[in-house]
Amino acid sequence: MSMTTPPRIADIAPSDPHVTEYDRTQIATYLRLLDAAAEGAAWEEVCSIVLGIDPGTAHDRARQCYESHLARAHWLSESGYRDLLNSPD
Repeated sequence: MSMTTPPRIADIAPSDPHVTEYDRTQIATYLRLLDAAAEGAAWEEVCSIVLGIDPGTAHDRARQCYESHLARAHWLSESGYRDLLNSPD
């Protein structure tokens, strides 16, 4: 069984009006963020566990990364998913 390295998390999620290749690599991350938000998890804990950023040492970066990725996850779940459904791959 081979282990794959998870894709690197960008400091800011894309804001393109269409699904990007980055989005495709981060689908699991987006789903985990949506689950954590639905459960009311603290953003600091989510940053540490899901995004791999310690808010204690990089507070502003962690917060910006969390907020942009959660917003992108919401966009993807509300309308961006149409790009995935219409994609030939």
